[in-house]
Amino acid sequence: MNKSDIRNQEPMQKELPTVGVLGIGHMGRPMTARLISAGFSVRVWNRSPANVVSLVEAGATAAASPGEAAVGADVLLTMLSDGSTVHAVMSDPDGPFARAESDLVWLQMSTVGIDWTDRFAVLAEAHGVSFVDAPVSGSVAPAEAGTLLVLASGPVEVHEIVAPVLDAIGRRTIWLGPAGAGSRAKLVLNNWLVDLVESTAETLRFAAALGVDPELIVDLLDAPIGSPYAVVKARQMLKGDFTPSFALKHAVKDADLALAGASSAGVELPLTQSLIESWHRMLRNGWGDKDLSVVYADVAVRP
Repeated sequence: MNKSDIRNQEPMQKELPTVGVLGIGHMGRPMTARLISAGFSVRVWNRSPANVVSLVEAGATAAASPGEAAVGADVLLTMLSDGSTVHAVMSDPDGPFARAESDLVWLQMSTVGIDWTDRFAVLAEAHGVSFVDAPVSGSVAPAEAGTLLVLASGPVEVHEIVAPVLDAIGRRTIWLGPAGAGSRAKLVLNNWLVDLVESTAETLRFAAALGVDPELIVDLLDAPIGSPYAVVKARQMLKGDFTPSFALKHAVKDADLALAGASSAGVELPLTQSLIESWHRMLRNGWGDKDLSVVYADVAVRP
């Protein structure tokens, strides 16, 4: 048997899908960088063209419009700020659906809530496009490290197509059922996260008011009773380091989505309801671009 025969018997490696990415923000940028590093052919678009420069230098192709990003793409990934932005981009008559191939898979990874996700599933079906709802759990650092948790949902027949994309982005993908299940799970997780951050801030304030060193409380939390996430946020709070990992404006958006989802399901979220007014007030005072740990800050802190 010659070398040619041996090569012919080796399993063929599947070609990676071409990915169009719409939205190069705090999360979209590191996620796209992971795809480039993994060898994907990536087309990128962002409203602010300056955001794509470093990715183009790394090997991506810049697209002048969302429609252009979809040309030749097997998978179109949206990681935009909210549901209305995703809808505006995807429903444009000259947008991605007008330029895409018939077998396109729309991988919707923005956190947009239940109503928007259901609307996007209908929009995709109207254009004959497979729709995968796959928000992620994790912030900028996990996105950079490729350790996000992907909460995926969508038709079984496209799981294999998007699997290499999701594997490059996250440490684990959990398939939860039909499209929409991922966004529902994400609301539950983010509602817990918002409540946890508020509880952590309240705990540190309470300790200080009683004359107990808040640093000591954090050390005690960094034990079996504590949450690693709460400990990280507590240390940020005490340092006054509010460099955004998960911006307050996005946390408030997600809390609002959770409250809306709970209302439609006929349940109450009293903890979230109790904090939402003060968090909205902080947005009005200009703190929205800071990390959500800024809710600990007193009135002396300025944006």
